[in-house]
Amino acid sequence: MTQSFTITLDERTMARLRVYAANRNMRASCMVGEPPQRRMQQSREYDEAMRRFLAKRPVRLKRPGTRDAVRDELHDRARLR
Repeated sequence: MTQSFTITLDERTMARLRVYAANRNMRASCMVGEPPQRRMQQSREYDEAMRRFLAKRPVRLKRPGTRDAVRDELHDRARLR
């Protein structure tokens, strides 16, 4: 089911929108409606990915009994040479 609403654009913007849409074989109303639709789809996809991520069990980053690295060890570039 498609519903409609009214937006107000100045004449110059409306003319440019019509030309832009015509060059892409689209209606101006589709050009206006597509970005919010795409944004909502991306939001749903993000929400679903976040839900899947948060449903996973936590991962232990280090073994019990081992110490945390100190800053100097983490930033020692000489080891990389």
